[in-house]
Formats: sequence, C-alpha cells, structure tokens
Amino acid sequence: MSSQNKTELPPPLDLSGWRKLPAVLMIVGAILCVIGVIKNPSEFGYSWLTAFMFYFTLAMGALFLVVVHHLSDAGWSVATRRFCEHIGALLFPWLAILFIPIILLAPKIYSWLTINPHDDRVLSAKWPLFTLPGFIVASAILFGVWWLLSSRLRFWSLKQDETGEAICTRKMRFHAGWGILAFAATLTLAPILWMKSLEYQWSSTIYGLYMFASCGWVALATAYVLTAILQRQRVLTDVLRDNQFYFLGVLFFAFTLLEAYFEFAQYFVIWNGNVPDETFWYLIRESGSWWGVCMILIFGHFFLPFVLLLPARVKLNFKIMIPVCAWAWLMTYADLAFNILPVLHPHGYPFKWIWLQFGCMAFMGGFLARAFL
Repeated sequence: MSSQNKTELPPPLDLSGWRKLPAVLMIVGAILCVIGVIKNPSEFGYSWLTAFMFYFTLAMGALFLVVVHHLSDAGWSVATRRFCEHIGALLFPWLAILFIPIILLAPKIYSWLTINPHDDRVLSAKWPLFTLPGFIVASAILFGVWWLLSSRLRFWSLKQDETGEAICTRKMRFHAGWGILAFAATLTLAPILWMKSLEYQWSSTIYGLYMFASCGWVALATAYVLTAILQRQRVLTDVLRDNQFYFLGVLFFAFTLLEAYFEFAQYFVIWNGNVPDETFWYLIRESGSWWGVCMILIFGHFFLPFVLLLPARVKLNFKIMIPVCAWAWLMTYADLAFNILPVLHPHGYPFKWIWLQFGCMAFMGGFLARAFL
C-alpha cells in the first residue's frame, strides 16, 4: 500500500487553469447544439437523449453508492460518500432541467407519439403510459422520487457534520431503506420509458438490470478518479484509508463482470427464443458499421478492462487505473449510443453527426460541472 502512503504523495495539482473549463464547454456545446437543432431537429433530439442518458447513468450510479453505504454501514466508503451525494443530487433540479428538450422534441424522438394506439395492438397495451401526458407525468414522478431520496440523504449528511448527533445516522439509514426499493423501481422504469421505448415493439425483462450494472460501472470509475484527485490535493487526509483504492478497484472489476453477464444474458435469451418481435433489435445492430461497434463493445467493454483489472496490484496503480476509468466513460457512451442511435440510423453509426454528439456532451458536462462545483 506504499503507493497510498500520505508521506509519499506527489505535490498537489495546480487546477487553477481548469476552472474556466465548464464555461468553455457550455459555450462551445451551446453553439454546436444550436446549429444541430436548426439543421436537423430529430438528429439533435437523439444526440441530446444519448448525452442525457450518459450523465443520468453516472448520477444514478453515485446515488446507489450512497444508499449502499448507509445500508451496509461501511467504513471505507466514508471518503467517497460526500462527492457521491453531490453527484446524486444533480438528478434534481439540474438533470430535470436538461430533460426539458427531450419533452419538447418527444414527437421527433419517439415514434409512438405519432401513431394511433387503436391501430397498434402493442401500443394499445401500453396506453396511457405511452402518450405524451403519460410520458410527462411518469417522468415527473421519477424525478420527484430521486429528488426526495437524494435531498434527504444529503440534508442529514450535512446536518451530521454540524451536530454529530446519532439521529442523523438513523435518518440516513431510514431513507436508504426505502430508497433502495425506490431506486430499483425507478431505475427499471426510467430506461424503459426513455430508451427502450424508442423501439416500443421490443421487450426485454433484463433491461433494468442491464442499466443498473452500467450505472454502477461508470459511477465507480468516476469515484476512483475523483478520490485519486482529492487524495493528491490532501482533501481526504483525515478519512482516506489505505485500502480505499483497492476496494474501489475490486468493485469496479465486479461491475465489469456483472454488466457483461447481463448484456450476454439478454442476448442469449432473446437469440435462443428466436421471437421476431425481439430478435429484430439485434438484427438492426448487426448491420453496417453497427457490427463494428458491437465488436468494440464486446472487447472494449469487457475483455480489455477484465484483463487489465484482474491482477490485485493493478487496482492500486494509478497509471493503469486512471486510463481504464477514462476508457469506461467512453465505453459507457458507446454502449448508450448502441442502444439509441440505430433507431434513427439503422445502417451504421452516424459519424457525420459526431460533432453534434460532442456538442451535447460538452454542454451538459459543463452545465453539470458548474452545478457540482
């Protein structure tokens, strides 16, 4: 554990030059987004949805880590709890604000909003949820639940810093108790309503678990990087333990396996069932350049991080772990794009619109970074 010995830490980083980065990202992203929405509103809607789901996945994963911390009464995760609380608190109001363009462009994103449910038996079975009022009301309820959970956990955590009273711990455990159930229910509904419904004819009983694993994976990657930065800045001197990075690395490795298992299980069940209403989803994603993206996800999303994270010592080696964490962000975005963009581009990845995808990611990243900091 010598790599984490506080007496051997390198000097703190000079981060003064990075303070303007969120504003720069917002300006550049806003310009690209405006150009995109003028040129092609549908393309902008799908790019915006993909970026939104990326940051939503990160925020939900951070909220999950906070809830599990209180349920398990773990000591090692104290160091990561506070910034995970702040990331989880981005769900409301900041991500709710970023969700407004999705509501405004919903008819251009979701085909079922332009179809008469009486003419489609699959759509009629999902009425009234798959209507614009149902979509808005359900989304509002989801954000309301996340606001209640994240705000209560954060409130009592800050209150505990002020008073140190035991009642704060009991309150956080209480909210974590009902929160884990609410988390499971809402994390199942949200991706089904916002992502899976893009192809409303398709069904998958494991989609919620698949998204859960993705949330945990990207959140742990982010937690590892932030912990490394805060350690070097001497912010976590009093709470950071010697095994902190090892535990984060082990969980990161575990979620690498878990997400691969859920993704393969979904594919295995659907492909062997050979039901046309289900297999069409994969057939679209095996055509054109989507086949290449599929191979990248298989090897880049699982095999590469699996091999790199397998040795125990690697989990303490920042020179390997930080790039792997950054790679996890890229693979998470690629995976979300693999789920969303084939609806609009069934013949291959829309490389000519990659500037718009970058613009949406940049604007949201800068906007949320300013809120976080």
